[in-house]
Amino acid sequence: MAAASEDFEDEDLARLAELHGVAASYSPAPDRTVAVPASAVVAALAALGVDAAGPAAVRACLAARERELRERLLPPTLVHWAGDPQGPAALAALPPGTRLSVETEEGEERDSVADLPLGVHRVTAVAPDGRTGHAHLVVAPDRLPAPPGRSHGLLVQLYSLLSRRSWGMGDLGDLAELAGWAGRTAGAGFVQVNPLHAAVPGEPTDPSPYRPSSRRFPDPVHLRIEDIPEYAYVADRERLAPLLERAERLRAAVLDKGALIDRDAVWELKREALEAVLAVPLGPGRQAAYDDFRAAHGQALDDHATWYALAEIHGSDWRRWPGDLRDPRSAATARARAELADRVAFHARLAWLTDGQLRTAQRVALEAGMPVGIVHDLAVGVHPDGADAWAQQDVFAAGMSVGAPPDAFNARGQDWGLPPWRPDRLAATAYAPYRDLLRALFRYAGALRIDHVMGLFRLWWVPQGSAPTEGTYVRYDADAMLAILALEATRAGAVVIGEDLGTVEPGVRETLQRRGVLGTSVLWFERDWEGDGRPLPPDRWRADCLATVTTHDLPPSAARLTGDHVELRDRLGLLTRPAAEERAEADADAAEWLALLGSLGLLDLTAAGPPGTDEQEEIRALHRFLLRTPARLIGVWLPDGVGDRRPQNLPGTWDQYPNWRLPIADREGRPVPLEELTASPVLRALLAVFTQVSDG
Repeated sequence: MAAASEDFEDEDLARLAELHGVAASYSPAPDRTVAVPASAVVAALAALGVDAAGPAAVRACLAARERELRERLLPPTLVHWAGDPQGPAALAALPPGTRLSVETEEGEERDSVADLPLGVHRVTAVAPDGRTGHAHLVVAPDRLPAPPGRSHGLLVQLYSLLSRRSWGMGDLGDLAELAGWAGRTAGAGFVQVNPLHAAVPGEPTDPSPYRPSSRRFPDPVHLRIEDIPEYAYVADRERLAPLLERAERLRAAVLDKGALIDRDAVWELKREALEAVLAVPLGPGRQAAYDDFRAAHGQALDDHATWYALAEIHGSDWRRWPGDLRDPRSAATARARAELADRVAFHARLAWLTDGQLRTAQRVALEAGMPVGIVHDLAVGVHPDGADAWAQQDVFAAGMSVGAPPDAFNARGQDWGLPPWRPDRLAATAYAPYRDLLRALFRYAGALRIDHVMGLFRLWWVPQGSAPTEGTYVRYDADAMLAILALEATRAGAVVIGEDLGTVEPGVRETLQRRGVLGTSVLWFERDWEGDGRPLPPDRWRADCLATVTTHDLPPSAARLTGDHVELRDRLGLLTRPAAEERAEADADAAEWLALLGSLGLLDLTAAGPPGTDEQEEIRALHRFLLRTPARLIGVWLPDGVGDRRPQNLPGTWDQYPNWRLPIADREGRPVPLEELTASPVLRALLAVFTQVSDG
């Protein structure tokens, strides 16, 4: 094993890694290749069930893999794009005389792969020499659905959107109200929110929406309790009265007293209320709808609810549970599920209630005239302690974590603490976990934003206990991942937006564009990097994207224009250069953009004065610029509409900054509830930028 920790030199190991999609090197730039540590390759192969611990093991596994590839008739998964007349190459390469039979997704038997409907079908091949091969064939539309015309919309972190009716953090009632208002009065086409996936319970709960317990099921903390139909029929109103009083205090603490959003306190309060609400029997129609939901989600819902029931007793890290309970299919788990049937039913019903309010928000958005509606966010992975990691252990790579290699912005690389899916297990299951995840999200999404969309192609795997620099890339079948995405998005009639910021492998953006996945373009990053480095003129922006001025991970526009973001990072000790240098660079950056706005007639520089003098007009001008680009979707960061200066998340911080816990606030830092937000003349003036163009 000593040699495994040295630089990569073993040709047999390199070949074995290649055959399993594990990289022995990568290219962060066209003119630069970086070798990964052999230890990372060995660890990644081990997580894929391949023993590479020593030359003899490598040779044996290499011979076995080459023999397997040589002798197999079909790979586990095939893809046929509806617009491709050739069909899968693996079928064309079958020996002459091979007989094919197909079982379609609907259970129909066929003797040919010709004219198959869209779906995931099972193909069996029998060669003349008696060899038999099985594969799943994904027949997918050539492209994903496109946005129905050009539109603008709002971007918001839902927890930050408090109203005078929510219980200390924004909820799905607030989302529906915002969507209805924005669609009807501002002509908005969509509202994009942060991931609303179920969180890992416990105090303190990880506030990041990007490290969920489950991506398939939503978080009931977002429920509007009063909107649950059974709430009206709770007989013990005295039980609810003190909860409503506590909700009022939580809300007032955030909106009127400057307290941070306390997700744990909100959930504890809502959980108590839900215990009373769920004691009310469902009416016949509601019961039938609930039964349909349970049937649609089957074992996955049962596992999800069981994990939460067990976590109430044994804690939220399933790896510390009693041995037999760590296996979702063990006899002990089956007994526990039966013994905890009431708690399992409680958590299953919470998933259904949350799904229902999510679908209501989408319906309200569409009824308000939005062509897209609610854009939901798919996190790149799940928390290793959580429900998905427990229920789907067979498809997760044990001992590995997703992250990113060193780059210009982070020389130490990144480890996000999220276990990756095993590409071999996904292929063997016809991508069932991925398909089920997409179907669940598309139930209530008009569009889906995929965080780190490059993960459909490859992910940086970091072995447990190693630094992020000691990882390697593992490749996924991007054709299959995209085909499944196209299939499920088409069935739902939903748009897909890929977050493709940062370092992107050559060819990825082109492939995504070819298949109809929109990209993400953020104004401050759009420069002529291959030329003079100056801000990119609007006519050179790509059309197939969601264009924004800023995002949740970046400073709000007001802070960017005034340089407040530099002062914040300086106060927190995050700068790697003298503050004066950082400030000068930030001022020059803003000045270049403002100069471009002026040259295009979008901003009167003589009237505006120095940067930040009239920041509201400058922010409006930045959005006028976005309208000059060909971008199909244009997003407005909602806090920009009231002059908020605080980022919702400051990368590189943990407890130094209140990430994911801030309400939307005005330029003085005073929280602005939804009722005031929608009446704000500043926000209305910003959104008028879009209606004035439409009217014109």
